[in-house]
Amino acid sequence: MAAESKGTETATRVADVLLLFTDGPDSLGVSAIARSLGLSKTVVHRTLSSLVGRGFLVSDPRTREYVLGPSLASLGARALRESGLRSAALPAMRRLHSVTGETVTVSARVPGGRVYLDQVESTREIKMTVELGRRFPLHAGSSSTCILAFLPDAERDAYLREHPLEALTSRTITDAEALRERIASVRATGVAQSDGERQSGAGSIAAPIFALDGEVVGSLSICGPADRMHAEVRTAIIPLLRQASDDVSRALGWRGGLPGGLRQDAS
Repeated sequence: MAAESKGTETATRVADVLLLFTDGPDSLGVSAIARSLGLSKTVVHRTLSSLVGRGFLVSDPRTREYVLGPSLASLGARALRESGLRSAALPAMRRLHSVTGETVTVSARVPGGRVYLDQVESTREIKMTVELGRRFPLHAGSSSTCILAFLPDAERDAYLREHPLEALTSRTITDAEALRERIASVRATGVAQSDGERQSGAGSIAAPIFALDGEVVGSLSICGPADRMHAEVRTAIIPLLRQASDDVSRALGWRGGLPGGLRQDAS
């Protein structure tokens, strides 16, 4: 049992180290990782050496920092290819892109946040693009808050209690009570809207995606420069986005509509 417990602890530590690279800077050193995870430098160095040996990380002898390696790139590419959510969302994403001309994205819920799985980029000269695979918090931006809004009450409360509401831009909501009011609005309308909350100068609107059991598993969003994705444009897009996200949810086995008997307002 002791060996099994130690193996579990080691696996958790490896996962925690790798997850740091999905949240923050592109490269991290031993000291930064040790501080973030509350581990000794010796333990961190041993873990990093193992990951480097298997190609999950690459060390830079000049900076003495580590970056993601080719083995993780291969795993990530395969995960994207085999993602049922991504496959289900692509037809709807292409339809939304053809109508709006803006960038359309699909995000997946992951522990502690969400990640962009894919995007259909705008063909306009000035456009918004997103970083695939990087984990973002659930309190900032439309793609995130529409996932947060439809989490089970206990999970949502736990997230708000355990995760600091950090400001990603000057427009990020960092007050818990104000965020709860925002969540209530998202649950009522079935969509979340953002004016530069996660990325300055961006405007976006997103709708949740549900799986067979009605659990929120991701979100579909349309984003662009704020001067194009203003409130009037977003209002016109809402019916299209609602239909598209509903189509994706049905493709995943959900019966359609919002779970729990919720009804969407017309706004």
